[in-house]
Amino acid sequence: MTRVPIRVRVAAAFALAMAVVLAAAGWLVYSRVSSHLDSSLNQDLRLRAQDLSALVRHGGLLTAATGGRLVERGESYAELLGSSGRVLDATRPIGHTPLLTREQVRRALHRETMVELPSVPGLDEESRLLAGPLDGKVLAVGATLSNNSETLDSLRDVLLIVGPIALVLASLAGYFLAGLSLRPVESMRRRAAAISGENIESRLPVPRTHDEIERLARTINEMLGRIEDALRHERRFVADAGHELRTPLALLRTELELALRHGSSTEELREAMRGASQEVDRLTQLAEGLLLIARTDRGQLPLRIESVEVSSLLGEVADRFGWRADEAARRIVVQDTDGLRVRADRLRVGQALGNLLDNALRHGEGRVELSATAADGAVELHVRDEGEGFPPGFAEHAFERFTRPDEGRSAAGSGLGLSIVKAVAEAHGGSAHIAGADVWISLPG
Repeated sequence: MTRVPIRVRVAAAFALAMAVVLAAAGWLVYSRVSSHLDSSLNQDLRLRAQDLSALVRHGGLLTAATGGRLVERGESYAELLGSSGRVLDATRPIGHTPLLTREQVRRALHRETMVELPSVPGLDEESRLLAGPLDGKVLAVGATLSNNSETLDSLRDVLLIVGPIALVLASLAGYFLAGLSLRPVESMRRRAAAISGENIESRLPVPRTHDEIERLARTINEMLGRIEDALRHERRFVADAGHELRTPLALLRTELELALRHGSSTEELREAMRGASQEVDRLTQLAEGLLLIARTDRGQLPLRIESVEVSSLLGEVADRFGWRADEAARRIVVQDTDGLRVRADRLRVGQALGNLLDNALRHGEGRVELSATAADGAVELHVRDEGEGFPPGFAEHAFERFTRPDEGRSAAGSGLGLSIVKAVAEAHGGSAHIAGADVWISLPG
C-alpha cells in the first residue's frame, strides 16, 4: 500500500483545521449579524410605536400616516384595536382585518407582545408585529422581514464564496510551508542514504533552524559518531584477533608438518605433539577470552552471584598457580583477610585473579602477594609482586585489548588478560586499577 507523503498529510490536516475554523467563524458572524438585525428591527418597531402612539393621542389617523415617515409603504404597517379586538383604525392596505387574536389582544392590553406573522393583507411576506397598550386600546406596529432576510442571504452567499477560496489558499499555503519545513529532512535523507560502512565518517547536514529538526540532525550525527567509534573498535578487534590467531595456528601447522616429514623417532613425535598441544591450549585460551569479551560488550556475561569468602577464593587461586611458582623458584603468599566476604561470581572473579597472578609470575619478580581490604563499602582484591611494575605510560592503556608492554606481537600472552580482568570487574559493577606492581579489582561489598 502506497503511503501518503507527509507533506500531503500535513497540508490535509492544516486544511481540515482551517475548514473547521472557517466554518465556526462563518457561523459566528452569521449568528451575530442575525441577532443584531433582530435587535435593530425590534428597536425600530418600538420607536415607530412611540411615534404612532403620540400621533393617535393627538387625534391623528393611522390611515393618513401610510406612505409617510412613520409608515413606509410596502414595508411597514400599523393597526389600532379596541379591547374587544375590533379594528378602530389601520394603515392601507390592511383595512379592517384584525391581525391579532382575542387572546393576543387581551395580553397586549397589559404588556408589550411580539408576534411573528407569515403574511398580512397586501403584504405577502413574513413580518414581525409589536403590540402594546394605548389608553385602553391596543396599538400594533409591524414591519416585514424582507430586509433582514436579504441581508442574511447576501452574507451567506459571501461566506459560501469567500470561505472555500480562503480554504484553498490556506491549503496551498500549508502545502508550501510543509514542503519548506521538510526540505532539510529530505536533504538529511539523501545524505543518510549515501552513508555506508566505507564512509561512516560522513555526517548529516545540520540546518540552523533552532527547532526539532536541528536537534534531530545533531542527535543522528552523534549516533553516527558512536557507530563510527564502535565500527572502528570492531575492525581493530577483528584485526588484532586475526593476528593473534594466525601466530599459534602457524606454529601448530609447523609442528605438525615437522612431525610428518622429520619425525623419525618416538621422542621427536612426542616433542612435536607437545608443542602442538601447547599451541592448541593457547588457541583455546584466546578463543575463550574473545568469547568472554564479546559477551561483556553485549551485556550478556552470565554471572552466578553468591556470598564468597575472600580468603578461600584467594587460596584457591594461589593453589592453582603453585606449580608455576615452584618452577620459577618464587613464592605466592596469601595475606589474612579478616573474614571478608564479597557477593560475586566465584568462577569469574577467580578467572580475573588468575590472570593477574599469571601476569605477576610471567612479568614480575620476587614474591607475589594476594590480599584483600575493605574500602568505602567495596572489597579490593590485590595482586602485587616485588618487581618494577608496568613501564611508565603503559598503566593507562594496560586494560585495553591486545596491548603489551613491549608492543610486540611475538611476546608471550595474547594481550587479553587485563582486559578480561576489567570486563569481569565491570560486569560485577566494580572496576580495575593499577599502581606500579600492584594490580587490583574493586567489587561491591
